[in-house]
Amino acid sequence: TLATAVLYFLLWMLKSGRKRSATQPQTIYSEVPQKRKGESRMAISRQSAYRGCLLGLAVGDAMGYTVDNRSWQEIQEDYGPNGLLGYDLVNGYADVTSYTQLAAFTCNGLLFGMTRGQLSGKMAPYIKYIEMSSREWAASQRSWGRPKSCYCWLLRRPELCRRHCMDTRMLDTLSREAPSSLESPVNNYSDPAGLTAAVGVGLFYHKDRMDWREMARLGAEAVALTHGSPTAFLTGAVLTHIISLLIRHPGAPLKKVFLAAVDAMKDQFGHQYSQAFDIATLVRHAVTYASAPDIRPVEVMEQLKCENAAQALAGAVYTCLVAEDDFDRAMIVAVNHSGRSAAVGALVGAILGLRLGEEALPEFYIECLEPAETLRELADDMDTGCPMAQGNKLFDLDWDYKYRSGGQ
Repeated sequence: TLATAVLYFLLWMLKSGRKRSATQPQTIYSEVPQKRKGESRMAISRQSAYRGCLLGLAVGDAMGYTVDNRSWQEIQEDYGPNGLLGYDLVNGYADVTSYTQLAAFTCNGLLFGMTRGQLSGKMAPYIKYIEMSSREWAASQRSWGRPKSCYCWLLRRPELCRRHCMDTRMLDTLSREAPSSLESPVNNYSDPAGLTAAVGVGLFYHKDRMDWREMARLGAEAVALTHGSPTAFLTGAVLTHIISLLIRHPGAPLKKVFLAAVDAMKDQFGHQYSQAFDIATLVRHAVTYASAPDIRPVEVMEQLKCENAAQALAGAVYTCLVAEDDFDRAMIVAVNHSGRSAAVGALVGAILGLRLGEEALPEFYIECLEPAETLRELADDMDTGCPMAQGNKLFDLDWDYKYRSGGQ
């Protein structure tokens, strides 16, 4: 009857309008919605996501390196009206730079610290292991002063030690006896050259290791080792949030992830650094640009400038949203502008690679990438973590060789 139908309707309205329970945890992660039922994107394995992140980062780095910091007009003169559409190969290989190297060495340092903690029961703060691995990476960029013994097995992989440092001032900073930190920065560099260290920190996230505030601070500290401007290290905190959120919520809409990440950074650091609000505003502008179909991507990238760390992240946010899970298109948009093409390419590659998985990366990008196998191996190690523990009879010779003996 009509009365019964009205009653059922009122009960349904009451149930759907019920507020969230006050006992439900209110964290940054609970605010990111899961993928809706019926969406067509296939689920990817965790291993594929980790591999996709590091490989995608390297692809964007290698593609953008060719045109990094060149004007859009110069790019068009050399590559045609549509700009660079793929690798500009050198001897058949696509060269990676310090963007890939720093992310990889950060992963190496974190895994070294984790292994020491699990096997000995004691360890230093994780930032100390990132500092150690960053100093060893800096040694790889010099023709002199390489240590005879080392802690990072990556130092023995020449494909990740080529001298392609995108900001040589980092080498001077890392050569100082006292490290740069959030509390005592030794410079005011704001460019994005050290930003990819935060990708390694984000990939290291696990709920049993640290909470999201500790993780975001570690990402900021990792960037602050080389770049002391709040614009740089706070952007590192946002990037750490983005990577870790995509690990925890692989099907979450990217727009929600980006906005949740900047809000979390602003809540954590806004009382201390006014730059937190500037970064949040810039990222929100990038999100808004992505919903404006009448503006060409290159025009948006030119407006975003993509020069300092925050601008590079904003460019990456815009590119990821406008490319809509098309990795090839994303790479083309990410590198064709007058800003730091390698930085934006690396960030876009890391984010979309993590979201889409290794299988979504076109083979023509991977087959020319010299460190591809090493990055796959490192990604698998980040995925599995240390298989050994104190008092455990299990012994992994390969892991011991890499993360206790430094590959020696």
